[in-house]
Amino acid sequence: MSYRDLRGYLQKIDDDLIRVEEPLDPQFEVAALLREAQDTGCAVLFENVKGYDRAKIAGNLFGSRKLAAVALETTEKDLAKTYIERKVQGLPPVDFKGAPPVQQVVIGEDIDLLKELPILTHHERDAAPYITSGLVVAKDPDGTKGALGIHRMMVHGPNRLGMLAATPPMTHFIANAEREKRPLEVAVILGADPATILASVVKVGPGGPEKFETAGALRGLPLELCRCKSVDLKVPAFAEVILEGRILPGIRESEGPFGENSGNYFTNVSPVIEIGLLTRREEILYPGLCPWTREVDNLLSLAAGTELLSQLQALFHGVVDLEMEPGTCGFKAICSVSGMKSTEVRRLIYHALSIDRRLKVLTVVDDDVNPRDAREVSWALATRFNPERDMVMMTGLEGYVIDTSSAGSAEGSKVGFDATSGGGSAFEKIKSP
Repeated sequence: MSYRDLRGYLQKIDDDLIRVEEPLDPQFEVAALLREAQDTGCAVLFENVKGYDRAKIAGNLFGSRKLAAVALETTEKDLAKTYIERKVQGLPPVDFKGAPPVQQVVIGEDIDLLKELPILTHHERDAAPYITSGLVVAKDPDGTKGALGIHRMMVHGPNRLGMLAATPPMTHFIANAEREKRPLEVAVILGADPATILASVVKVGPGGPEKFETAGALRGLPLELCRCKSVDLKVPAFAEVILEGRILPGIRESEGPFGENSGNYFTNVSPVIEIGLLTRREEILYPGLCPWTREVDNLLSLAAGTELLSQLQALFHGVVDLEMEPGTCGFKAICSVSGMKSTEVRRLIYHALSIDRRLKVLTVVDDDVNPRDAREVSWALATRFNPERDMVMMTGLEGYVIDTSSAGSAEGSKVGFDATSGGGSAFEKIKSP
């Protein structure tokens, strides 16, 4: 690994980095430009943020498969293969020897999150500025397990955040702490190296490596950790900002509306984090992750997509590739297969829709169709799919919390489309000799 932090990564992708020198406001303007820049496939560095002389904002860090490949120091062709192979290995972290590059500490009542950090307001109906790229670290109250994940956080006050916690193990840790009527210690990492960001969205099964071990495996270099100052947790030594705090037991506050990765506004009643200590570099790089963009598509494709692909390949010999459909928050996917009978395709659809609770619509195509080419997938559906014969409907399955079509229900329906040819010559795709 040729870089150990976010700054090193930006140096490595300098040819694919757009530098914005014009003064822009973290309220709406930065997010708007990030959304406009997503089609370039480049990362963006905002060097002049209004109201923040000691902060720059880096966004669209995974805005293309090329950037994701650079983050893992592999090729676009081998990106999924490299990710799948590395994420299950685990490389234990090490304690950092020496003083971390954090140069400023803010404590207690002196903390004013919006004064210290250029937290973005993304959309016109968002209730407040939101941290969208914070990696939250916690431990089960019994000390046996750890958690690392990205959770959206609404700024409730100078040192208070409302955190959406909808998935395990974080939901379990909060519940366990509340049973004991005590706060849950957490640390929020802002500006980690790209491999640690990727590790935070990895699905780790029972007996799998801890997330910091996964980060080390993805980096090919052990993650260097240092101990927090006010909570019993360890965090990456070379992060830009660390927020140390506690989730208050039994307290829930309205959180949202916020424009989510589904492309819709979502409101929840969420736990509250009280920040007791903030450490930061003198001049920070604040990571800006804009919801419902190609960057989110790439993160979901790399995390959820490759995970589902590896699971299906373990069950079905003919599975070739899988792509999460852009812009759908992982609700839709296209799977390409080779030499599978219609009965096998149907079994594959049942398995895939049952395995991934986020996935709602699965289209299966032959391997002569590129699952990343929307035109080819549409062609397969138009010419090889017969609704009466090739549609699989499933009901009563677990839904996803930000899927607005579920209307808040814990259950929903799912559908699969068999757009394979079944080997029939009438479905042969034309090609040049």
